[in-house]
Amino acid sequence: MHVEFEENFDVKKLTSFKIGGKIKKVYFPKTVKEFEEVAKCEEQFEVFGNWSNTLVSSDGYDGVVIVTSKMSNYLWTENSLYFWAEAGCKGPMLAQMTENAGLSGFEFMIGFPGSLGGNIYMNASAHGQCISDKLVKVTCYSKEKGIFELLKDEMEFGYRSSVCQRKDIIVLGAEFELEKKSSEEIKAKMEENLAFRKAHQPSLALPNCGSVFRNPEGNSAGKLLDEVGAKDFKVGGVQVWENHANFIVNSEQKGTSTDVLELMLKMFSSVKEKYGIELKPEVRYLGNKNLREVEICKILNIK
Repeated sequence: MHVEFEENFDVKKLTSFKIGGKIKKVYFPKTVKEFEEVAKCEEQFEVFGNWSNTLVSSDGYDGVVIVTSKMSNYLWTENSLYFWAEAGCKGPMLAQMTENAGLSGFEFMIGFPGSLGGNIYMNASAHGQCISDKLVKVTCYSKEKGIFELLKDEMEFGYRSSVCQRKDIIVLGAEFELEKKSSEEIKAKMEENLAFRKAHQPSLALPNCGSVFRNPEGNSAGKLLDEVGAKDFKVGGVQVWENHANFIVNSEQKGTSTDVLELMLKMFSSVKEKYGIELKPEVRYLGNKNLREVEICKILNIK
């Protein structure tokens, strides 16, 4: 079976941060079967979807990556509440598609830059909805088991977490049982969600990787960062977004991975110094680290 791939792939154009060097080899499987074929022939690999919460080293990555963005098949039978989709399906597409069918459960994903796999992996949520709310089961992959299924209760969902993070499990697809509602009601909710995101988060056209830090229990990372003056922070080609202190933007697309990590460290250190709270990064890192990046990642506990 031939699976599309590229060598010395310049990933910068794909990452939502518009930062990143060249990756040694990148595969683009279009189906679960193709993913399985690649996984069998490559000893070591990393898996990414829409690159929306990822910082890739400006020095690139000397390894193999499987990108699931072209795994965008879905299955739905008219009048059924059950909806199955592969990991590469983008949130906004799923929200619009199910709205047209009068199915509720995906409204919160209308403005999400990420894909389904990443949303399940991190148990994405917003506006009172969560990816796990309507989930029935997940098609997964691990080196030990190959392809297998996990029921919702076996996913061990928590705030921004799932069993996938703790056991190196890859999400390949999922089945949901959605709720029947009128298209008008669903559309109104999505418009409300989009208006909120427009007011509180950077446009998808402004290079960023979403929320930088997780909310501490009972608190808000954005509020804490705002109170330490983080909106005025800038390092190299990147800066904290002027409208929300928990976002880093690469406005002129001149930032480097070191710039981002230095800025994250400044944000982290400022909150820790004032409040004694150690913020936990949401950003995933990939690539070859220089000495300074190794040092910062150790402090921030970024793997």
